[in-house]
This record gives sequence, structure tokens and C-alpha cells, in this order.
Amino acid sequence: MDRRRGDFFKMWKDRYPERFEAEDVIFSHIHRGDRIFISTACGEPQYLVNSLVRYAESHPKAIVDAELMQVWTLGVAPYAEQKFGDNFRHNAFFVGDNTRQSVNTGMADYTPIFLSRIPQLFRNEMIPIDVALIQTSLPDLNGYVSLGVSVDICMDAIEHSSLIIAQVNPRMPRVHGDTFISVEDIDFALFHEEDLLEYNPAVPDEIAKQIGQYVASIVNDGDTIQTGYGSTPNAIMSSLGEKNNLGIHSELLTQSMKDLIKKGVVDNSRKTLDRGKSIAAFCMGIKETYEFIDDNPFIEFKRISYTNNPLIIAQNSNMTAINAALQLDLTGQATGESIGNQFFSGIGGSADFMRGAILSPGGKTILVLQSTARGGEVSRIVPFLDPGTGVTLNRGDINYVVTEYGIAYIHGKNIRERAMDLIAIAHPKFRPWLIEEAKKLKLIYKDQAFIPGKRGEYPGHLETFRTTRDGTTLKIRPVNINDETLIKDLFYSLSDQSFQRRFMSTRLDMPHERRQEFVVIDYTRELVLLSFVVTPHKEILAGMGQMIKDEKSHMAEVAFAVRDDMHNRGIGSELLSYLILLAKRDGLLGFRAEVLVENRPMLHVFEKMFPDAEKRIEEGVYELVLRFGDVGA
Repeated sequence: MDRRRGDFFKMWKDRYPERFEAEDVIFSHIHRGDRIFISTACGEPQYLVNSLVRYAESHPKAIVDAELMQVWTLGVAPYAEQKFGDNFRHNAFFVGDNTRQSVNTGMADYTPIFLSRIPQLFRNEMIPIDVALIQTSLPDLNGYVSLGVSVDICMDAIEHSSLIIAQVNPRMPRVHGDTFISVEDIDFALFHEEDLLEYNPAVPDEIAKQIGQYVASIVNDGDTIQTGYGSTPNAIMSSLGEKNNLGIHSELLTQSMKDLIKKGVVDNSRKTLDRGKSIAAFCMGIKETYEFIDDNPFIEFKRISYTNNPLIIAQNSNMTAINAALQLDLTGQATGESIGNQFFSGIGGSADFMRGAILSPGGKTILVLQSTARGGEVSRIVPFLDPGTGVTLNRGDINYVVTEYGIAYIHGKNIRERAMDLIAIAHPKFRPWLIEEAKKLKLIYKDQAFIPGKRGEYPGHLETFRTTRDGTTLKIRPVNINDETLIKDLFYSLSDQSFQRRFMSTRLDMPHERRQEFVVIDYTRELVLLSFVVTPHKEILAGMGQMIKDEKSHMAEVAFAVRDDMHNRGIGSELLSYLILLAKRDGLLGFRAEVLVENRPMLHVFEKMFPDAEKRIEEGVYELVLRFGDVGA
């Protein structure tokens, strides 16, 4: 215990002895039917809550039909037990693990609401507060205690409560920001020293780590970030270790965020609001986290009405909101609170931050979810949300969706495009089912092709980056089933002359039926590579390369095409070079290609790579045999 704060606490106790009554006397001021607020999560005053329950057990008629309200409880919740049904009714704004069964069996209540809007319920007395049970630090020399790890809606509840009972705990950190209340405003206090509740999520598994790596590829230096709790957000934070000048504006501060601050990855130097400060409303961490935020001037906790106000969030340029979902449908609707009629958690702050980030200049939203649940038995990506499921995030508030199978960018996409994007990142064993269901629901083309199993599984390990001779950065990756729109745009960017040269046909259209042949492929015998020019703001599809294996000859047919406005930049050469590398790894002996005599640019690329190419002309077409020789991969 800090000696000076301890001395002041003694002075306070000596000056106001009536505020330090026996527990039975204190709890006797709670009346039948009172609405009682309890601090959030790790800020829950455990001793105080357990004392209240013991009092109700020994005075069963004293507290009757009391409503206990809390954002989220991490501690024990004996008041939710059936034997206390006449004394207490729990009302959760966010359903926790230890009250989920009570809510779903009708023994407790759940109030679905945006976290940012709860203070308004207190202010206009739609939900009046009679009693606030809070936990505070020791008082400072000016007579103020800090709410420490739980400011969120706690300060608003205090301001609108008729009776304030505080558990004063020397282990509660003194946190800067909107956390302080005068000892004069506390009606009763109980001194009890105990460890704060801790939240230390499970060590991320390989799936969570893969999701984290994908998210890290979307987050840019200088972004201001928000994320939730759990092993997947923890993995995401761990994957951001190579970023620079990140900022934090979040409802929740976690152990993994603390690690980024200590490493210097988060310095808040490029934030628009609260520059130089990490902003949050509450903290869920471990002892080390609490010690770090204690009296730390670079961390401020503010009310939820500030941190979660979409209009405030939107004022941070490049705001990046990262939130999780339980289930997502092919149209882009997501739930984080329930599956069917079973309540799981709550709306919380995800909707606040996703809407705020969408409105932010340069902002983006990222929805993360593991592709399956129940040990792989069910897909989290479904045709439509299960009946009765609450829509936490609507179709317009999501930019990116990330699973362990990749990234889908669905913002601005039509239903067919986003359905195909999401099927492409679903678990492979559920993709055939999703394709068939999407066809039945008329979400995608009725003749949409699909190759199940390993033959149609996207080979993400082949993604690579190359640099052309003029310094252009290229991203090269295999084509995916959801790339049909990209392919269409590439084909129609070609001039008539280029189109005819590439496909050696007078036909100048590329309808859906033909485009499918390029995007729905058997990767074991064919490969189509897309090449993107990478700019600071987007990736531009510049070209396409293709090889089709002939198992009998151990050769492959090869071809490529590059947008007309990107000729002579080495893009075709890089595509061909990468195809050669992959072909050699597969043990192929060489390529065959057909090139129109007039197609000098393509012929030049082949001759440059294969100066000893065998050439034969027949009816205006060069037939090329391009052998690799005995050069290793």
C-alpha cells in the first residue's frame, strides 16, 4: 500500500466514521425492488458483491426483487443462482460465461443495446439507478479515488445513483483520465484488499495466429486501432509487432495492447484525437497490465459515451476497428450476440466502432472469425443467419472479413460477388454445401462451377511479391473462385488487338461461361496466376499467366496477358519467370506455347527467357517448345 495514500485513507476514515459502518448497517440502506449497478468485468468489487449476497442469505426479507445490472461479470455470480431468485434478478448488458445459462433458462435478463447508448438510459431514467457498487483505489492527497480499470458506464451510473457503496482496494491502479471521484461523493466504504479479477485468454492456436497474420497485412503504419477480447484478438495484436506509430482508441485495453505500447509499436503519434495517449474505457488483463497502467500519463480511461461514440471515433483518421463474430451469412450480416434463440454475449461496442470506423477518413472495418465451430462440426459462414439470430452488424458496416483461409473484401460488392468472396474463405469441407445453398437461394449464378476437395483448394502458399526492372512492386497470387469480376475487368481492359492476339480468335466477348474456365480450376493440373501492381492505396490487376500441365509429356501449355497500359514494364517477364519456377518444382521439363506471328511483344518475352527456343510456323502461328534443360529450381 502507498504509505501517503494509506495515511490519507486513515484521515478520511477518522473524519467520516459514519461512512465506515458495519456491513449489515451499510446493506440495510438497500431497499426492496432497488436497481443495483455493479462495476464492469475486472473492476467488479468481488468482496462487496459476495458480502451483499451473504447479507441477503441471512436477511432474506430485507432485499427482495432487487435488479442487479452489469455490463459483464467475470467473477462469481451467486445472485444468479435459483435459491436467490426472490432476492435478485440479474440484468446483463453483455452476457458472460457465468450468467449465460441463467439468461437462456429465463432466470436472468439480457438487455440488447449499443454500449455507447447505455449512459443515456441512466440520464433519462429509463433505467433508474438506486445503488452503485463500485471498486476504487485508495484516495490521493486531494481526496480523490480512481475507478481504475472500470470507467466505461460506471461513472454515469455513479452520477445518477442515490446510494454509492465503494470497496476501497489498495490494489486498484490509479488510472488517468475521467476516472476520479471525490471521497465526499461516496456514501459508504468498505476497505478490503484483494487481487483484481484477471482475464488472460488462452494461448492463441495456429488458426488464431493465421488470422492474426492476415489482419496484420491489412493494418497500416499510423492506423488507430480498436479490438475486442479473446485469443484471436490477442493473436492479432501479437502479429502487429512490426508496425510503426499505431494508436489506440478502444473501449477495452488488453494485455496484448500493453505489450505493443511497451515495445513502442503503439506511440499514438499520428492520432487525430488525443494524440500521444492510448484511450480506453476499461481494462481486462493481468496483474502486470494493472501495474503498467497505474499512474501512467500516456494512458487515459474515459466514459463509454466518449470512447464508443461513433461521431468521436470517426474523428480519428485511419481508424481501424477489428471485431469478432459468431456467425456470418453470405450477404454480409453478422452476429456477435446469439445463435438462433440462444443468447451468447451481447451487442457490446462492436457496432459502435464498426460504424465509427466506416465514417473515419481512411478508416476500415475488419471482421474476424474462425471458419468453424464445435470442433469443426459446423461452419460459421452460413447461407443466411439462423432463424432468431440477432443481427449485430449489418451488411453495410463491414469492409474486410478474415478467416484462417484468407481475406474477403466485401465493401461495395453486390450480393453475388460477396457470396463468392465469403465462400472462398470458408472451411474447404463446407464450400460445396455453401455453393449449392447459394444456388438454391439465387445468390450466385445458377450454373456456378465448383471443384471440391484438394483439387479445388486455393494454394495460398504460392502467393509472392516480385519487383520489376523499373522498380514496380508486384503481388502475384493464384486465381481464386471469387475472382471472376477481376478477370472480366482485365479481359475488357485489353484492346481488340491484344484480345485477339491473346486468345487467337475474332470473338471479342468473354461471358460468364468462358470466364469460369479461368477461375474455377483444378489446381493439381492447371495454374492461373494474377499479377497486381501494388500502390499505397490499392492493388491494380495488371496481368494474368496460365499453365496447363500435360502429364504424358511432362510439359505444360503456357500463356499470359498484360493490360495495354502496363506493357513494357516487365510484368509479363515476372509472370513467366514465376511460372517457370513453379513448373520446375513440379518436375516439368518445359513449356509449349502458341503465339501469333504478329504478336511480337509476347514472342520477345519468350525468346528472352528461352534464347534456344524451338520455333515452327504454321498458318501464321509460332509453335514454341521451351525446354528448361537441367537447371534446378
